Amino acid sequence: MTEETITLEVTRYRPGDREPRMESFAVPYRKDWVVLDALNHIKDRMDGSLTYRWSCRMGVCGSCGMMVNGVPKLTCSAFLRDYAPGPVVVEPLNNFPVLRDLVIDMDSFLEKLRWVKPWIVRREKTALGPGEHRQTPAQIDEYRQFSMCINCMLCYSACPVIPIEPDFIGPAAIALARRYDLDSRDQAGDERLRTLTGSDAIWDCSFVGECSAVCPKGVDPAKAIQQTKFESTMGMLLPWGGSR
Repeated sequence: MTEETITLEVTRYRPGDREPRMESFAVPYRKDWVVLDALNHIKDRMDGSLTYRWSCRMGVCGSCGMMVNGVPKLTCSAFLRDYAPGPVVVEPLNNFPVLRDLVIDMDSFLEKLRWVKPWIVRREKTALGPGEHRQTPAQIDEYRQFSMCINCMLCYSACPVIPIEPDFIGPAAIALARRYDLDSRDQAGDERLRTLTGSDAIWDCSFVGECSAVCPKGVDPAKAIQQTKFESTMGMLLPWGGSR
């Protein structure tokens, strides 16, 4: 009995190539397989030179983001059955330089993350004796949604601003900045707000909302951007109020 297959058309690129090219692979069709399973089958059984990133296969690490039929997806969550009968076109994420095959250069994204200091900053040093900085459930709920970001960069791939303004700080970085601004333990809100209201920051956003539409974890970067715009505007109109 002939095994049922589905075709994957995969981007191939090596440093020094003039242009990327597409290569087709017929892989076994399994209803419980995701696109990442198909890529692993190609690498294990058909062409070991195929290069891509993945790690947890559980939608947690964020490393397997790629374009699947033109849409940014985590390939560990994109089931082949949703693309049958195929072909399934797998390409590297848009808006990033390509290093090899499906592997993108993340350096610009990591640099933008560093700008917003996505960690708790304390200006007032306290002794360890009194214990931890406690939070109520209501305080945690203030930032919980934005804390779900896994840095998968799908939102950067979907963003229509980044191809025009490559230095735009971008959705995930702004969402993570908002996450820490809303954290009652953090004391760097004013500093982050200055970064986010400078050039290539929140005011570059055209509020198309594609970043929120493609997020696999339900984070709403567009909401974070609009909230930050509002806070910045109120800070200018009511300077004595400032940020939190």
